[in-house]
Amino acid sequence: MMMREPFFWVTVWCGLIIMAFILLPLIEMMTAPSMPMLREAIQDRDVVRSIWLSIYTAGLAAVISFIFGTPLAYLLARRDFRGKRLVEGIIDLPIVIPHPVVGIAILSVAGHNHWIGRGLTELGARIMGSVTGIITVLTFVGLPLYLHAAKDGFESISPRLERVSRSLGASMFSTFFRITFPLAWRSMLVGIVMCSARAISEFGAVVVVAYHPMIAPVLIYERFEGYGLKYSQPVAVWLVLICLILFFILRFLTLSRKKET
Repeated sequence: MMMREPFFWVTVWCGLIIMAFILLPLIEMMTAPSMPMLREAIQDRDVVRSIWLSIYTAGLAAVISFIFGTPLAYLLARRDFRGKRLVEGIIDLPIVIPHPVVGIAILSVAGHNHWIGRGLTELGARIMGSVTGIITVLTFVGLPLYLHAAKDGFESISPRLERVSRSLGASMFSTFFRITFPLAWRSMLVGIVMCSARAISEFGAVVVVAYHPMIAPVLIYERFEGYGLKYSQPVAVWLVLICLILFFILRFLTLSRKKET
């Protein structure tokens, strides 16, 4: 057997170091709480309420991203126009902006000192300290992930199929829902899962806009600040388990999409 070159072993050891760097803290956190502690945590009404609020708001953020983001993703995938790169850059801004800044930016628009904030107040909508505010923040941070996934899905479909449909007399709406959507649905579902997973993990922007009602990351932070690791770890484990479920769904969808292509 031929000896491997030194470069090969450098790549292997760097890979092992990175895997250990990622897995060791997670494994330690997941195994630290005992089963009675985990059972006690999931029986705590505050914990259950915060986890369900995280799932509910993240799901709504994904649905909003799907409804409003799908047309834009299709436009970016099918059309070249002046300013397209600028639009794509604006879409990526929530990814690079520090998360507390996102919360402050949203409150700057939704506050009483801005005409949009005053209009929302007159309509009975409240952003600060509300579920509506949480959904707004989670949509802001999760939308780019959905847009990128959906755009990739649309780009993978040959425009020739749509042209054939149009040449046979089908409208653009009919072509989209009968041809494009059925072929791109898996990519859009991947985007929805990625958006939900990103939204569930958000903390920095949410804590600025709506400390209460508490989503799971905020509750974990509060218990860590007040009681330390012992009382925050069990809640963190349950939240990580939910994120892992979303991760495995995402991996399954991604692998299935690769097999189809």
